[in-house]
Amino acid sequence: MSAVVETKRVTVPEIRAHKNAKPVVCLTCYHAHTARLLDNHVDLMLVGDSLGMVMHGMDNTLGVTLDMMITHGKAVMRGSRHALVVVDMPFGSYEESPQVAFRNAARVIQETGCTAVKMEGGKRIAETVRYLSERGIPVMGHIGLTPQMIQVMGGFKTQGRTEAEWPAIEADAKAVAEAGAFAIVLEGMAEPLAVKITREIQVPTIGIGASAECDGQILVMEDMLGLNPNPPKFVRRYANLGPDIETAVKAYAKDVRERAFPGKENVYSMKKTA
Repeated sequence: MSAVVETKRVTVPEIRAHKNAKPVVCLTCYHAHTARLLDNHVDLMLVGDSLGMVMHGMDNTLGVTLDMMITHGKAVMRGSRHALVVVDMPFGSYEESPQVAFRNAARVIQETGCTAVKMEGGKRIAETVRYLSERGIPVMGHIGLTPQMIQVMGGFKTQGRTEAEWPAIEADAKAVAEAGAFAIVLEGMAEPLAVKITREIQVPTIGIGASAECDGQILVMEDMLGLNPNPPKFVRRYANLGPDIETAVKAYAKDVRERAFPGKENVYSMKKTA
């Protein structure tokens, strides 16, 4: 009888222990099949509200609902066994009060089985981060360019371009870290500021368009695979699957139209009888 080896999922303390150590490898993920492919190679999968744009064709993340996040969170959990899975709290699900945030975050945890949630904001959500953390819900923070605030920011703009902006952003990072966040995403941030914050706070920083000196990095998977025709400037493409998929579909369509499909001996043909 062969022994069944149970895969141990990465934990929040293990992610926290990456501070000033081995970088944390993170990617976004939205469905089960890609979760299986990522699972042996990343420490953390983020079911990001970027799924609104990547999976649903929205212009931004503001139309993403809690039900959408839960549906995709369930799929990622079904496809993964090793990586820690974090689910984004969408716009409108946590800003009203810590109590409302807890109710919605608890629903995410209970219905998906994920380990943690992520919320955007600094000092303004510190009380909520503390409230959730003290009640058993691990929280990942997110400061700098926060997509849920693009209407206020006036678009997707790099944060911290001038040193006059730094104190407020540093205060946001410290407030969220001290409130109990186990890690903080630094997005779209001037590199010197990202380095400074990484050195100042006691929890891992996860960079996206920030600095290689962060304690880890995250990218939107579709961006790094070349499935987004207009990725952010900072994204390094590790594959170019968009054109490959289009080429494959064109070849398939050609075979069907020329009745060359399936292109091999028809496995469904009736066998000859003696």
